[in-house]
Amino acid sequence: MLKSFNYKITRWRLKRNSQRNFLIYCSVFVGFFGGLAAVALKFLVHFMEEVSRNISSHLPFHIIYVFLPALGILLTVSWQHLINRDRMQKGIGNILVAIKKNRSNIRSNNIYSHLVTSSLTVGFGGSSGLEAPIVSTGAAIGSGVGRIFNLSPYEKTVLVAAGASAGIAAVFNSPIAGVLFSLEILIGEITIPTFIPLLIASATGVVVSKILYSGQLFHLVTEGWVISALPFYLILGVLSGYTAIYIAMVAGKLEKGILLKQNRYVRALAGGLLLGLIIMIFPALFGEGYHYLQEILNGNLEALKDESLFRNWLANPWVMLIFIAALVLMKIVAAGITIGAGGNGGTFAPTMFTGAFLGLFVAFAVNQTGLIHLSMSNFIAVGMAGALSGVLHAPLTAIFLIAEITGGYVLFIPLMLVSAISYMISRLYNEHNMYWHDLIHDKNINPGHDYSMLSAISLDSIINRQFTAVPKHMPIADFYKILAGSSANVFAVVNANGDLGGIVLMDEIRKHMFNDVDDINTVADIMVAPPAVIDYEQPVSTIMEMFDKLDVWQLPVVKGERFMGFVSKSALLAKYREVLIKQHSEADLFAR
Repeated sequence: MLKSFNYKITRWRLKRNSQRNFLIYCSVFVGFFGGLAAVALKFLVHFMEEVSRNISSHLPFHIIYVFLPALGILLTVSWQHLINRDRMQKGIGNILVAIKKNRSNIRSNNIYSHLVTSSLTVGFGGSSGLEAPIVSTGAAIGSGVGRIFNLSPYEKTVLVAAGASAGIAAVFNSPIAGVLFSLEILIGEITIPTFIPLLIASATGVVVSKILYSGQLFHLVTEGWVISALPFYLILGVLSGYTAIYIAMVAGKLEKGILLKQNRYVRALAGGLLLGLIIMIFPALFGEGYHYLQEILNGNLEALKDESLFRNWLANPWVMLIFIAALVLMKIVAAGITIGAGGNGGTFAPTMFTGAFLGLFVAFAVNQTGLIHLSMSNFIAVGMAGALSGVLHAPLTAIFLIAEITGGYVLFIPLMLVSAISYMISRLYNEHNMYWHDLIHDKNINPGHDYSMLSAISLDSIINRQFTAVPKHMPIADFYKILAGSSANVFAVVNANGDLGGIVLMDEIRKHMFNDVDDINTVADIMVAPPAVIDYEQPVSTIMEMFDKLDVWQLPVVKGERFMGFVSKSALLAKYREVLIKQHSEADLFAR
């Protein structure tokens, strides 16, 4: 029944709408539901955070901070294990995997699972961000819409990016940053056919967020920058670059998991309790940390003392400076423990938090010297952009996000300088951002455009099943008779069960065909092992790498051990050209 409905919808849209218009309609739909998801997530988390704070305020030394994160992570792990059956794909890296390897198909359970688990994790104090979960939710919405209407992989990719844009835009009320995030992180290129749907989805998400949940995460109160502060912005840019390297290194290690030899529930409990102890020492690490960030933006450094065990010592400005430096270093550790223990969240918010406190550290330290007075709110804002630019390798996203949050462009020059310096320093140590770095090293997935094209090709479409398979023990004379009526230059040798035993190459046949060699009686005597064997489940992108590496033109394909056919490099290249032309045609059609 669902297939019949999809078929009717597809026929209707092809008759009544151009491909370009229909993709725009879809982007509005995706933006609307992406905005709704962002509103729901913000409401849930902020409500749970308030409940957590009210509970903690009635206990001495906020002892509840030790246990709340463990409870949130335990509930998250339980949901994933018992209800979701480990089918949720966490993190932005998995969106990239879906785009590159799975034709932008994302499981529909990701639409609601991220909302539930991330609100449990962050609402109970898990020190991670909501941006990655909302991006994953929006991407799943876009993928689901693409599947319902039987859209092509190219069109589904556009809708996946549109959903991600709507999520980011709705969270920060910053539509341009939402678009740039998807272009820089998910798609990797800027073209008009992709830009327009992303812009529409992003704007729709912001409108929904404004109507239903007008409150922003935080408000930046910035001032115009002065030329005398320029050297210190340059210093902040350098520090931001090295901080970004630190963030990528620590997060990359911790997010892969802690206490991996332990049961998942033991891991969640132990990691949650460890996180709780860290939060008790540094209360500003509770949840996303935006509450404390807003306080320091308002110039209220006293908020860092109010809930701290060191409130009396922090009256000394140099002790306060050390405390701020500790927050810069510890936020990403707390975020890594949260995710590594089984919680759901991302490093986007922790990166912004770290950059903000790095900017505060620079301004506060310089102000203590009396040499010059720096605007702490300006340095906090620019520090966020610097950290984001270095970690995400997305300077445009960082610049416009902070510019939109501040409500103007008075800091545009410092934002550009700090973001550029941080990006360049980070690129010296990490060629790719933290998402791609893990995929390249752990899953052998490359960010190139060719990889996307190859991943859009199914192995079934290029297998040559018109082959002659010969048994191992066939007499050589009988094989020569088969050879006389065939134009093939490679033959598969199989056993009685159809399992691949080897291959016979024409070059090998020529060596023996006209020689009377006594020890050649059967096909087994002239067969050789293939240079490599393609597994039926193998991605096409890795098959092209095999052809290039081995310098061969044909390889056998097996499913389990059973021989399925041959794949030739020429057939793969022809199919690649076909996909390339089709995707360019779709893009041109939309652009017209």
